[in-house]
Amino acid sequence: MKQRLSISEARRVALAAQGFARPRPAAVGTRQLNAAIARMGVLQIDSVNVFARSHYVPLFSRLGGYDTGDLDRLVLRHGAGGRPRATGAYVEYLAHEATFLAVEDWPLWRFRMDDMRAKHGGPGSWYAENAETVAWVRAELAARGPLRPAEIESDAQRGARGPWWDWDVVKRALEMMWRFGDVAIAGRRGFERRYGLTEDVVPSAARDIEIPREDAIRELVRRASRAHGVATASDLADYHRLRDRKAVMSSVHDLIDAGEMSPVEVEGWTKPAWVHRDAALPRRVDRATVLTPFDPVVWFRERAERLFDFDYRIEIYTPAAQRRFGYYSLPVLVGERIVGRVDLKADRPSSTLRVQSAWWEAGVPATTAESVAQALREAAAWQGLAHISLSHWGDATSDLAFVMPEASRHERVRAEAVAAHEDTADADAEVA
Repeated sequence: MKQRLSISEARRVALAAQGFARPRPAAVGTRQLNAAIARMGVLQIDSVNVFARSHYVPLFSRLGGYDTGDLDRLVLRHGAGGRPRATGAYVEYLAHEATFLAVEDWPLWRFRMDDMRAKHGGPGSWYAENAETVAWVRAELAARGPLRPAEIESDAQRGARGPWWDWDVVKRALEMMWRFGDVAIAGRRGFERRYGLTEDVVPSAARDIEIPREDAIRELVRRASRAHGVATASDLADYHRLRDRKAVMSSVHDLIDAGEMSPVEVEGWTKPAWVHRDAALPRRVDRATVLTPFDPVVWFRERAERLFDFDYRIEIYTPAAQRRFGYYSLPVLVGERIVGRVDLKADRPSSTLRVQSAWWEAGVPATTAESVAQALREAAAWQGLAHISLSHWGDATSDLAFVMPEASRHERVRAEAVAAHEDTADADAEVA
């Protein structure tokens, strides 16, 4: 690898590390899904379902259209007919935010579980003061196996065990036990988690391994370096939300000494950077696709600005009338650049992909509209939507309408109606 990279070269290295320089496979099955998840390391979960739940989108971005049921069977532990399976190759934990990760990686996170227990489970904590509640919830899981919170709550109410037995308390106990590693996610029904005692979910081969903190952090920094291709210390720390910067830098030095990372200068970057020894520099990246806001390519705002000159904020919590780009706008990748953003809604009753807004980034050539149009067609086809409708909101909508004669047009919905729709659209969402 070169010792100095232009910003264009750095983008290509980063995108190649995430799998965007590879040709899309002719067909996508579990082997391709597993390989893509392994390349990313973690797959972030988010509950918003206006277009598609976030964990589905990174695999579409890299592989093209695929059957999301295949991914459900992998990560949600769905068996035949959607019935839950006791075992699976993936489990959930806070590896970035809430993410799916390989079950064999469970011991890598023991240091974080221990930190969570020290911070939130000690004397005077809610957990300590509600020890009776926690013990009862644990006993329910031991006796009945993995359960949804509602199943535990309804049992508690029937038993009239006391005024503290409500959904919030049961749910909080389960969430704290999950953070501490005492329970694990045994799959989901729809998008509602099923919690089980860790020994009922995670194989003993993973549970019984002890990895010292410094070794776990070094391994996570190594994986972050490989997943980024080229990265600063902040990039490496953010990938797995490592707060101990001293430990991160110690890991960097160890990996340099081992020959796995080497220093590199990147055009316009003012902080030290390193490349992973497996990083590749493709001559070009030939891809046009939408990204979820929780894709590793863009999930760290500082890196997205430094690498792509892309300033991104999710506007879900911004009042509708004050949004600049839309409720849940998705970055659009064309080649090595993020060229714009589109706010997408899957209107399933009318089988229509609604482009609620579309915007260009500065300096994007008009010819890019053809590539974005094709990305939208592929997104609609993947979601099984027969039609596309473009709003009039955003400086890219007219350009897209010109190259998409098949698309209909619709007016921007008033802010009050947008807010009402969002309340309905996300009514079934559970915070991941």
